[in-house]
Amino acid sequence: MKTNTRSRALACSAGAFALLAAVSGCSSSGAASSPGAPPQSSAPTAAGADAPSADASSAPSASAPAAAGQASAAAWAKWNLKALPPAPAAPADKPVKLTKTGTVPVIDHIQTADKVVFVTIDDGAEKDPKFVQMLTDLKVPITMFLTKDIVKNDYGYFKPLQALGNSIQNHTVTHPVMSKLTPDKQKSEVCDDQAALTQQYGTAPYLFRPPFGDGAHTPSLNNAVQQCGPRAIVLWKESMQIHDMQYQGAKTLQPGDIILAHFRGPSELKGETMTEMFGELLSRIQEQGYAVARLDDYIQAAG
Repeated sequence: MKTNTRSRALACSAGAFALLAAVSGCSSSGAASSPGAPPQSSAPTAAGADAPSADASSAPSASAPAAAGQASAAAWAKWNLKALPPAPAAPADKPVKLTKTGTVPVIDHIQTADKVVFVTIDDGAEKDPKFVQMLTDLKVPITMFLTKDIVKNDYGYFKPLQALGNSIQNHTVTHPVMSKLTPDKQKSEVCDDQAALTQQYGTAPYLFRPPFGDGAHTPSLNNAVQQCGPRAIVLWKESMQIHDMQYQGAKTLQPGDIILAHFRGPSELKGETMTEMFGELLSRIQEQGYAVARLDDYIQAAG
């Protein structure tokens, strides 16, 4: 399965966390720009206009009842958003089945006929308490890929998000360009993050995402992931860039696409907050008629 691992969509933090800035040197637009980052490809055309601010007339009726596990119309109106379609029930036969041993698969989408996409958020640099409230209100599932040295100053921030049913997965210790590391160093980046996240959050990550998507298809990184515990490497089909999404293949969302976003704040989003960026991401999804499903519901973990 082929994906553009050098895409400029691989945004990383430039100011919210000094370590990540030193490693990746990203610009305020979120595009990697440092000499140490992998080469970038030319950017695909971003689809969709800036999300309109929904007023009371464009928001769903606050009197509409919400089904169990779904946000109420009033909750969507609170954040000036139009409601997403409800996600279908989790499939009884999960389309991705992981194995206990052997080479781990690299996935960037889930094979499904359901009109759903999956939202993943990386690193943990921005810790905006309003984002916790937003997800509490809207009940939109996410998968978090956390980097130890970026989250260790406040592991607790992510626990309410985890309590909402959002899983925490492995994104290395220091957010390096993995292909530039020796096999032993690759292993320590994955294994040490695995140990820290397991200790802090009580559940061992079973998915791994390499920073920048770099090295995802190399035998050395695959071997390191196998030794450390995760049973799949997860990439993406689209990424959120402040107002719009960048597409790596089709110029529209496709069923089962995995979307990349980052924990980011005003210093990296040209003054926009984490909740504003995430609201615009949801607007891009809503405009195309997709629901957001939980990635874990479509993956059968090994054993």
